Amino acid sequence: MLLLLVLMFFGGTLLFAADFVNSRLALEGGLTRNSYGAGSKTEELEVTAGEGEREKIEVHVSEQAYSGEELKSMFQRCIVQMDKLILGNNRSLDHIESDMYLPAKIEGVPIEISWELDRYDVMNVYGEIQDEGLAKEGTLVALKGVLTYSEDSSKQVLYERTAMVFPKTLNEREQQAADIEKVILETDKKTQTEKILTLPQELDGKPLLFFAAPDSRGAVLMAMAVLIGILLLALEKQNQERELSEKRTQMQLDYPEIINKLTLLLGAGMTVKRAWRKITVDYEEEKHIWGVRHAYEEMRQACNEMDSGITEAESYERFGRRCGLQTYTKMGALLSQNLRKGTKGLNQILQTEAIQSFEERKARAKRLGEEAGTKLLAPMFLMLAVVLIIVIVPAFMSVQM
Repeated sequence: MLLLLVLMFFGGTLLFAADFVNSRLALEGGLTRNSYGAGSKTEELEVTAGEGEREKIEVHVSEQAYSGEELKSMFQRCIVQMDKLILGNNRSLDHIESDMYLPAKIEGVPIEISWELDRYDVMNVYGEIQDEGLAKEGTLVALKGVLTYSEDSSKQVLYERTAMVFPKTLNEREQQAADIEKVILETDKKTQTEKILTLPQELDGKPLLFFAAPDSRGAVLMAMAVLIGILLLALEKQNQERELSEKRTQMQLDYPEIINKLTLLLGAGMTVKRAWRKITVDYEEEKHIWGVRHAYEEMRQACNEMDSGITEAESYERFGRRCGLQTYTKMGALLSQNLRKGTKGLNQILQTEAIQSFEERKARAKRLGEEAGTKLLAPMFLMLAVVLIIVIVPAFMSVQM
């Protein structure tokens, strides 16, 4: 999308520059007309008379007109094309069952068509068949179309054809439905003054039962409700995944700080439990400043578990599993194992872990910086475009004829 916007901007810049240069050049070859049937156009020009100043004028340029032979050839092509167009979905003029297509214009050529028929009770000027006027043996309809050249109404060609129109061939079920509709229509005309239209009880000895057509709005609402529900579930899942990703990112950023605090407090002579509790207490006091930090929240929960009777080693392991990150799982296992085997060498291990986590944090910060640099490409491209305009436009303005 960004690349498309940049290309559009540069394209507009080039068009603007080309238009500016053209406005500086005198027109010597004249103005190009639109091709046949494309319509006329209006051009805005500037003109000077002698040494006078430029004045803006509007010039109306008519489309290119057909010569005599070209017009004759064009009419012939239109007639051949209309022989296929007017059939619509029918195969031949000798047997017309469905609506014909009587166009008012032919696409691509400046021709207008007006139609006349001799049997409007059978077909209208749009080619639509009127079933009431049809006979089973077929009805002959004469079609007459006048093709007029739109640029010169005196140039016309007469187009005449005859069509044999038959009632549409229906299968047994379609014929039965048509007969029922016909009976109901006749009954409606006879009982139009009455408040209720009485429906027929039988047809050709067969009893008739009528039912109200099902309302599809309920099904549509149900489908929409299901679709909206699916979309809401997908949105909720997407939000959960985004929150989880943000949580993990925050915890990864806090890990080096937590390891450093543990290392410092253990180096000062505190036990692991007291150092752990000290970190959580400091977090609670500064929570209103830094906001919720998920890693510290998990540490606070581990303290609550220790107070509730869960062993210290198990609390550390459960802390690592709840965090769901390899670094915290490793830290929880490390603290738990050292409690069982003794705290000798723990400080050294934590210092090594702190150095390694700090290096990982620097690498992560570098990667985030590269991503931010990629996002800055858009304003850089815009600045490049501005510089190009500042350089190119004065160069074009300096062109003198």
